[in-house]
Amino acid sequence: MQQLLQDVIVLAKETGEFIRQESRNFDLAKIEYKGKNDLVSYVDKEAEKRIVKGLNAILPGSGFIAEEGTSTKKSDTYNWIIDPLDGTTNFTHGVPVFAVSIALMKRNELVLGVVYEINRDECFHAVKGQGAYLNHFAIKVSPVETIDKALLATGFPYYNFDQMQQYLAILNEFMKGTHGLRRMGSAAVDLVYTACGRFEGFFEYNLQPWDVAAGALIVKEAGGLVTDFKGGSDFLFGRQIIAGNQVQPEMLKMIQKYWV
Repeated sequence: MQQLLQDVIVLAKETGEFIRQESRNFDLAKIEYKGKNDLVSYVDKEAEKRIVKGLNAILPGSGFIAEEGTSTKKSDTYNWIIDPLDGTTNFTHGVPVFAVSIALMKRNELVLGVVYEINRDECFHAVKGQGAYLNHFAIKVSPVETIDKALLATGFPYYNFDQMQQYLAILNEFMKGTHGLRRMGSAAVDLVYTACGRFEGFFEYNLQPWDVAAGALIVKEAGGLVTDFKGGSDFLFGRQIIAGNQVQPEMLKMIQKYWV
């Protein structure tokens, strides 16, 4: 698994370099729309092609669950979960917070995760049972013990606003009861920042598996907790996630006051 990890890290960094180069000359007029607020660019598509080609060479016969159309979940053993450019809206507007996210699922269990934050040249990675790392240095979640001293991250939905009032009530509670809330625009980045202790926790809904797969494993391997809004384990396909250090149960309790 270690050699596999190293190969994926190389691939993520190579793809990240392609994205970095493209970001210098990107034309906002070239974006496409999957939905009103759901953007995609030729960079996303080309990055995914490069990743899929590389992963097919690294682990032939594996399946894919990916954002830009390469979803061929056919393998009973291994499936890659890919977001070639997490933070596309940031990228298209020149906001320098976006990442490559690659995870490997064996049957129904996450076993490998790599998140490469491109502009900071920070590569977060984990293999199940072997800890979490940032550029090969071990990382742990924050030691902060109480929610009132926590810095949290979240995201805003870009579709399906039916539960927006509940979400605003949750935001109100956390804005008043913590050191603050941050909205980076990339769930993968939010999760790995939680893993290395920059944030104490992260929560969001309306997410896809490729948004959270790699980052969730990295948080767990860094000693954190990850659940859905019910406190269960369906954060990967259930479209809700709460990840954090030891304040995560407090976050869950607060969210459950409003989320029905």
